[in-house]
Amino acid sequence: MRGELLTSAESLLNLMIAHATGSPGEDADYIQLRKQLLAAALGDLVPRTVQTCRSLGQFWGVIKQKFGTYQERRDYLYAEFQPLLDHLESASRSPADELISGSVRKLDGAYVHAAWEKALERRNSDPEGAITMARSLLEAVCKLILDGAGVNYGDAPDINKLYGMASEQLKLSPSQHADKDFKRILGGCTSVIEGLGGLRNRLGDSHGKGATWIKPAPRHAELAVNLAGAMATFLIATWEFRQGKEA
Repeated sequence: MRGELLTSAESLLNLMIAHATGSPGEDADYIQLRKQLLAAALGDLVPRTVQTCRSLGQFWGVIKQKFGTYQERRDYLYAEFQPLLDHLESASRSPADELISGSVRKLDGAYVHAAWEKALERRNSDPEGAITMARSLLEAVCKLILDGAGVNYGDAPDINKLYGMASEQLKLSPSQHADKDFKRILGGCTSVIEGLGGLRNRLGDSHGKGATWIKPAPRHAELAVNLAGAMATFLIATWEFRQGKEA
């Protein structure tokens, strides 16, 4: 819910900035987005301008009198919306998001950090993109681990091969363990990786779509991102453990 409200607030801000700087928007869009925010019981976090202006026409009458330049109008609207956006952005993240973010930051790889942040940001507004970035996160983590171990993985291997190579380096391959329960868990991890790769190919935004393609919902993206984040955290923690053990 908070993620949807964040998307609505950002859409409303962009609509108002466009209208205030010479690009008329649809009044129906403004009314609908305004209604969503007011119904969410956010109190004074909703900008005063939004609370008092029931239409884009009313908003235009206020903003054109208040500020004479486009830049002044932009700065004013950004400042008005900032408390609301900060609140919704922090509320839309779960404790697990922060835990995984902390793990990801331990790796010295800018792309890993960027992939995780993009995956989080796109869960509600762009499910296809979030699924693609979830897979990219795992690919980047596997590559960094293999680079650190001095293992050559060749040109553009798929995620299944990368994970297989990384799991062997980390002693996470089911074949490396005798305990049946642990083998089952590690086999499940392999299935998660394979499933995320397949999900990205079918539902992500990196390939063309056929007539039978079904648009993924935010819940599908959240599942993919959460699974990828959990696997990334596990791989990073195991890599750190192996590094300490071998030091």
